[in-house]
Amino acid sequence: MLDELAAAIARHGSDMWSDTAVPRQRLVTLDEAKAPLDLLYEPMICFVVQGSKSSVAGDRSWTAGRGQVFLNSLVLPVTATFEEVPYRSAVLRLDGGRLAELLLELELEPDGTDHPVPSGPGPAGQVTAPMTPEITDAVTRWVRLLDTPQDIRALAGRFETEILYRLLGTALGPTLRHYTLADSPAARVRTAARWICARFAEPLAVAEIAATAHMSTASLHRNFKAATGMSPLRFQKHLRLQEARRLLLAGDTTAALVAERVGYVSATQFNREYRRTYGLPPGQDTARLRDRLADAGGRAG
Repeated sequence: MLDELAAAIARHGSDMWSDTAVPRQRLVTLDEAKAPLDLLYEPMICFVVQGSKSSVAGDRSWTAGRGQVFLNSLVLPVTATFEEVPYRSAVLRLDGGRLAELLLELELEPDGTDHPVPSGPGPAGQVTAPMTPEITDAVTRWVRLLDTPQDIRALAGRFETEILYRLLGTALGPTLRHYTLADSPAARVRTAARWICARFAEPLAVAEIAATAHMSTASLHRNFKAATGMSPLRFQKHLRLQEARRLLLAGDTTAALVAERVGYVSATQFNREYRRTYGLPPGQDTARLRDRLADAGGRAG
């Protein structure tokens, strides 16, 4: 079953990441190994059907390989390494509204019981579990809609709901149920993460972030680190450095100008944190990345 799903992904995927005509569906295909990549994960469910990928976020790391499903429930800057290639996966972007409708239809409270959800921290923001045959079958039919585009409008939503239903019975279930809660520690952490993402170049104070999330600073720090593996300010630093690396690779500019653009007051501090994160000063790291891209382009040609 996994081989059939991998073939369907390969048939329709291209350029590594491919958004498709199916709502909230993305296909990932990679045939050659790459250097570790800086990525900004969104709330999503990733079904790995070939190869494996490891991800690091702050103090947390995890690996998802063939036959596993991975859930990330919030916006999160990560460093991802494709450990085994060829790599094939299908990604479903989380739709909280559809998930809430399903729970209501099942007449379940978000925690799967007939009583209110207890207060306190929710499950971890990232969870992995094996793909059951039922999940694999549902995801395969969801991807194969690309073979019959005329069926997408009528069936895509039904297949997506079936996939979510199957996942509720796995280790992903508690995190999925908490995802629908509008006023929970997990939801407040998501609010804080989105707020930091939108303002990562601005000077931020933990008290300001906590006020936005309607939490005390102690509660924010505790719940944010439990969900992301890092403090709010470390989260902001990773966003700044990811954007700085992207700008340096994309354009003819200097490290000093990029440092200022992403919010650093001190170019010295920027260079120090950049080197600590990526192993080389900004200029040398950018040259290394461009050489790797040139080598990859030569092999592709």
